[in-house]
Amino acid sequence: MAQRYFEYFPPSQPRKARGGIKAQSKRGDFGNSWWARRWIEVLESFDIGARLSRGRSYARRGQVVSIDIEKGEVNALVQGSRPRPYKVKIVVKTLTEGDWKRVAEALSSQAVFAARLLAGDMPENVEEAFTSSGCSAFPRRLDDLETDCSCPDWSNPCKHIAAVYYLLGEEFNRDPFLIFKLRGIERDDLMQMISVGGPAAQTLVGNELEVVDAKVDALPAEPLPIEPEAFWGGAQGVIETSWEADIPSISAALPRRLGGFPFWRGEEDLIPRLEDIYRKASNAGLRAFLGETSA
Repeated sequence: MAQRYFEYFPPSQPRKARGGIKAQSKRGDFGNSWWARRWIEVLESFDIGARLSRGRSYARRGQVVSIDIEKGEVNALVQGSRPRPYKVKIVVKTLTEGDWKRVAEALSSQAVFAARLLAGDMPENVEEAFTSSGCSAFPRRLDDLETDCSCPDWSNPCKHIAAVYYLLGEEFNRDPFLIFKLRGIERDDLMQMISVGGPAAQTLVGNELEVVDAKVDALPAEPLPIEPEAFWGGAQGVIETSWEADIPSISAALPRRLGGFPFWRGEEDLIPRLEDIYRKASNAGLRAFLGETSA
């Protein structure tokens, strides 16, 4: 009876990447929005087993060195066990210009779609507009995606591609319009098509829907006054006023409004760290305003 020999090759250990992109989620799901989860569902439908867990590990360890997103294409570098990072490419099937025109008409037909999109939000039933137009916001079939990695792993997608998928899911959580970009259109172009397709542009003010005429001509820009007194209003006399100083109830309001930093690489989450800095700066500023000096 012939003797069989089985060789065991232990899993390769990736080299530590310097300045890699680390996932913000330390455990559980990647991204808490429905559209981010929807993207991850596409990856998990590939049924690639252990490579999914290793891809999550790569994403959280910061093994992805860079990610570049273009229309219908993602190019990334992922540090593996070899000295040179592997090249990952993900090609997403884009919608045609005619497809986007039909989608824009469907979106502009309902004020809530345009309002939410203009506010930077992705309404959960937005897929209905795509479906009614004979399209899909997300890739529906494996044929809608082409993936490639320069690593020697025979599986496709491999763990390096999976790591990029997970980080894209988090980035979609920050900027849902990246999904549209991968499907072939920039945010500004889509918003223009939506505003042209409807009689008015809608925007959200608080929780109220405000309709603004989209055809109002822009006012010509007025030159700034050259004289410092006129610029600061000194020419009209100094107005006596009383000043009050209060610490803002919400720290780092502007950075919070801008959202997360694209593909954040820091060890700490950016917004919580900025909030702490803003709180300390506000307290120090108030003491300085009141003329208080530290002991």
